[in-house]
Amino acid sequence: MGGNYKLVVVLVVALGVLLEGSTVSSLCNMTDEGVADCKPSVTKTNPTPPTPECCEALKGADLKCLCGYKNSFLLPSLGIDPTLAMALPAKCNLTPPNDC
Repeated sequence: MGGNYKLVVVLVVALGVLLEGSTVSSLCNMTDEGVADCKPSVTKTNPTPPTPECCEALKGADLKCLCGYKNSFLLPSLGIDPTLAMALPAKCNLTPPNDC
């Protein structure tokens, strides 16, 4: 049942992020606005360098939590390239967790 519970939680978060006007206040301590600020830097089609707003949002994020999405279907379903996403902390001069 533990695996099913995690899947349900991930699906609820994904639906909240996808819905316009989402009431989800954060994803790993990143607000919807923070995720939106970083999205241009983690999409396969013409990724851009992270903006100061993205790096600021990432600075307050739970990077270990975000690493948990590394092999998840969630990132690609949101149009996010996992490889680009995992490289983002270094681009913002942040140290990612060792096991990420």
